[in-house]
Amino acid sequence: MNKPIMAKATAVWLVDNTTISFKQIADFCGLHELEVQGIADGDVAAGVKGFDPISNNQLTQEEIDKAEKDPVHKLKLKFNAAAVGEEKRRGPRYTPLSKRQDRPAAILWLVKFHPELSDGQISKLVGTTKPTIQSIRERTHWNISNIQPVDPVALGLTKQSELDAAVQKAAAKKARDGEVMSDDERRKLVSTEQSLGMEDEPRIPTAISGLETFTLTESEDDDREDDTPDAESFFNLPNDVDDDDEED
Repeated sequence: MNKPIMAKATAVWLVDNTTISFKQIADFCGLHELEVQGIADGDVAAGVKGFDPISNNQLTQEEIDKAEKDPVHKLKLKFNAAAVGEEKRRGPRYTPLSKRQDRPAAILWLVKFHPELSDGQISKLVGTTKPTIQSIRERTHWNISNIQPVDPVALGLTKQSELDAAVQKAAAKKARDGEVMSDDERRKLVSTEQSLGMEDEPRIPTAISGLETFTLTESEDDDREDDTPDAESFFNLPNDVDDDDEED
C-alpha cells in the first residue's frame, strides 16, 4: 500500500507525538502540506482521534527517529505481507454517505457523454450497482425527471485519470470489435489531455462548388464598355427635330 490506513488520523498522531516536518507527514499520509499545517493549528480534522502507526504495524520507531533527525528523509511504510494485493480495488468503490445522493447525476453524465462505457466500468467509477445504471439508461429511475447530468470528477466520485483509463479501455475494445466510430466518438474516446491538444474540426466548408466568383477578361471588359450607351446621347436631341418644333 502507498498510504497508511486512516491516513488523516495517522497524520494527527504524528503531529501530536513527533517532531517530523509537515512535508514529511504530508508525503507519508498522502495529504497536502497545508492540510497538515491545518491539523497542527486545529483548523483541520478537529475531533479526529490520532491513530498510532507504530502499534498498528505501519511504522517503526527507528523510521520515525530517522525522520526526526533528517528533515529530507522520507518515511517508509512498514512492509505487511497481509496487505499485498490489497491496493487493487475489487468491485464497486465505497462512496461516502454524503456523496451517495450525487451518484445518479454522475451516472446520467457518463451514460450521456460516454455511452461506450459498460455498466461494469460505470459501477467501478462511481460505486453503484448495475440495476441502478440500467434504470437510468432506460429512464425508468424513480427520480429521473429531476436528475441533471454532472461530471463525476467534479463531484469527487472518481479521478480524471481513472475516467480517462476507462474511456481508453472502451476505445480499445471498440477498435478490436471493428466498430466504426464517428469523429465525435473519437474525440470522446481520448483522454482529456489528448482532446485538449486536438485541432478543431472544420464545420463549414471554405468554398462551395458552383458559387465561386469569376472575373472578366480584358477583351470581355472592353466589349461591355462599348455596349454601354453614352449618357449624353439621352439628352442631346438632333438639331432638325428642334427646328421643326420652332416652325410649328
